[in-house]
Amino acid sequence: MQNILIIEDDPDIAAIEKDYLETAGFRTDIAYDGEDGLKKGLTGTFDLILIDIMLPKVDGFTILRTLRKSYDIPILMVTAKREDIDKIRGFGLGADDYIEKPFSPSVLLARIKAHLERYTRLKGKRTKSEINIAGISVNTETRRVYVDGNEVELKNKEYELLLFLMLNIDRVFSREELYEKIWGMERAGDNTTVVVHINRLREKIEKNPSEPRYIETVWGAGYRFKP
Repeated sequence: MQNILIIEDDPDIAAIEKDYLETAGFRTDIAYDGEDGLKKGLTGTFDLILIDIMLPKVDGFTILRTLRKSYDIPILMVTAKREDIDKIRGFGLGADDYIEKPFSPSVLLARIKAHLERYTRLKGKRTKSEINIAGISVNTETRRVYVDGNEVELKNKEYELLLFLMLNIDRVFSREELYEKIWGMERAGDNTTVVVHINRLREKIEKNPSEPRYIETVWGAGYRFKP
């Protein structure tokens, strides 16, 4: 049975999430403020964590930033904040998804299952421990990435996006396809999510992000990793 931590200060929303998740066979724990949520999250006993942004004592961004230093698990932001800048900040800190309130509990459950299944598939399919292409080296066991011999630190989805593109070298993927492949959900495109992660990847692996050597934009079609 997989464990899910819910960090949510609204008791009614937390109760809805708990009921749906436990009915689906998950074990849950709830923290009603950021301080308690961070303390529970740092125990390392959870398979996935849901975090609200606006929390008492410690905000959701701080929790996300702290947890990402130690744990590589799906972390989903569930919040009423809808501004793009909040989404960009969340993805930049390593969030795997951003779910806006009010939400459908069934959709939330579907996304949770998709992220957990995607995470399990990525963990289970690592048969080749190291991939080397054009100066970029990825060790799939340690999840460490090197560019021209220098290690670069990537967030969870940045790493998965880079690895996916490198495993499908020279193939063009649309934003919608990348969202489905990396985030595990069919959706009519989440351009903000994909573009943010592509741009952050370029900032970390390209010598000149405005003239990318590795991740090429194919105008009107999508992105590809150039051989």
